[in-house]
Amino acid sequence: MRALVVYESMYGNTRRIAEAVAEGLAGRMRADVVEVGSAPAAVGEDVTLLVVGGPTHAFAMSRATTRQSAAQDAPDGLVSRGDGIREWLSGLRTGSARLAAAAFDTRVAKPRLPGSAARGAARRLRRLGVRSAAPAHSFYVIGTKGPLVDGELDRAREWGETLAASFPVPAS
Repeated sequence: MRALVVYESMYGNTRRIAEAVAEGLAGRMRADVVEVGSAPAAVGEDVTLLVVGGPTHAFAMSRATTRQSAAQDAPDGLVSRGDGIREWLSGLRTGSARLAAAAFDTRVAKPRLPGSAARGAARRLRRLGVRSAAPAHSFYVIGTKGPLVDGELDRAREWGETLAASFPVPAS
């Protein structure tokens, strides 16, 4: 079994969450982590679980304008510099009927604002015919740029373990 974790990250927080989710998945399946700019246009037959994550911008998945705004606030540059998960999902091809997916986002902890990149990504995955492995999940940052709230990397690993546990162990 193989998982593909695709992330979009502006300041590095979402990347760290994606890597922690993959660590949690790795106990039961191979887990590859890929930045959205390097993600494949089609998910291969060997992928059992697709995990998609990105930052919540303006109550939803990022757009070109919100990424431009983030770039102005990032003196060292952005992690994800091109298209985001919104654009990637709009062109994604899935080939396996057994593919399941889960979506996560990073978002500001306080104040709790409405909207979620994860819910939008999960909706797009359902429209592609991919079954949901878990409800959309959020991880929290302090302020727009972060850092992550204490304990979020542990929560991400645990979420990855939970996702992996929902798949039967193949017979050897």
